[in-house]
Amino acid sequence: MKLEARNLRKSYVESDSNRVQVLQGANLELPSGACAALLGSSGSGKSTLLHCLALLDRADEGTLMYDGVDVSALKERDAARFRLENLGFVFQFHHLIPELTAIENVELPASLLGKVPAGRGAELLDWVGLGDKQKRFPWQLSGGEQQRVAVARALINRPKLLFTDEATGNLDRIRAGEILELLIKIQRDLGTTLLSVTHDGELAAKYALRYDLKDGQIWACST
Repeated sequence: MKLEARNLRKSYVESDSNRVQVLQGANLELPSGACAALLGSSGSGKSTLLHCLALLDRADEGTLMYDGVDVSALKERDAARFRLENLGFVFQFHHLIPELTAIENVELPASLLGKVPAGRGAELLDWVGLGDKQKRFPWQLSGGEQQRVAVARALINRPKLLFTDEATGNLDRIRAGEILELLIKIQRDLGTTLLSVTHDGELAAKYALRYDLKDGQIWACST
């Protein structure tokens, strides 16, 4: 899935007398099947941009297109269904539901669409190395294992584009490297378009493409 963002602007009210402009005309073209990192310092607007790209938030101005179709003005119900059917998400904190087992957490997005593919949850957990821990609850798993469950959950609806937001930021260096290798393997083996937000230049260097966000704009694209 190809993503194009043109002239995205986003601001927030910080106080009664002050409005902070986070995105200032950001432009991004992400080719279908790309493996890309979005790099920027803390507070640069990376997460804001990702949320706008993923229809989790609305830009104040600009155009957002997926495979040439403008989705900028989708109503919230249509945007939610578009996300469920086309996009996957892995965040810094896994956001697993503690009352659900690993496999129940993985299958949750599919159940929201009313179609849980038989055996797919188990297949995905096996693929991320947790095939023997399907019935474990999140509190029975390590931090790295919980994040692997989150990765499997992001893949349950066969997303065309996978977004990650500091997905390794809450892990030690070894576990972070394992999750990064897993994400790049997913992109390579499944052909999923991948865009990962990070502030870590060493991790960003592992991706085929790198976009740099500074002062609310994308200033450079490195290959």
